[in-house]
Amino acid sequence: MNYFELFGLPVQFALDSQALAGTYRQLQMQFHPDRFASRPERERLLAVQRAAQINDAFTTLKQPLNRAEYLLSLHGIDIRAEQQTLKDPLFLMQQMEWREQLETIPEADDLFGAIMAFERELGLVSAELFNELERQLDSSCWQEAADTVRKLKFMTKLHAELERLEDAQQEL
Repeated sequence: MNYFELFGLPVQFALDSQALAGTYRQLQMQFHPDRFASRPERERLLAVQRAAQINDAFTTLKQPLNRAEYLLSLHGIDIRAEQQTLKDPLFLMQQMEWREQLETIPEADDLFGAIMAFERELGLVSAELFNELERQLDSSCWQEAADTVRKLKFMTKLHAELERLEDAQQEL
């Protein structure tokens, strides 16, 4: 049973997050290990395994990027642990520009203004990529979707670096 089936959801990128959360709570109540405390050891072990599977499924489906990677894995494309690089020269150039921009932020006169502007830019590009990803997944364009996931993974790392920079500046 795949994660979508576990939660009674259609196998697609767009999902009803309230339905996901509601079903998660119901399944957690149903399979919570405490409910099996007085049962035989085998039943307790199965409940623990089922609860772990429910938690993994919820965590995966709740996060859009994880959900996209999981959808791709259901179609034979497993990129969760890969180190493959993109072959999109325009995006690679943009990556270099963003890295340079990130390096210059600490020298900006208005440090927090520069951080916020860069954060907005990354947010807009990420939103466009997520829209593109949804169209690709809905159209069964698996390889294109895999490349978009790779781009979004880079964007996520870049955003995390920006947050670390912001946190470091706030500590000064």
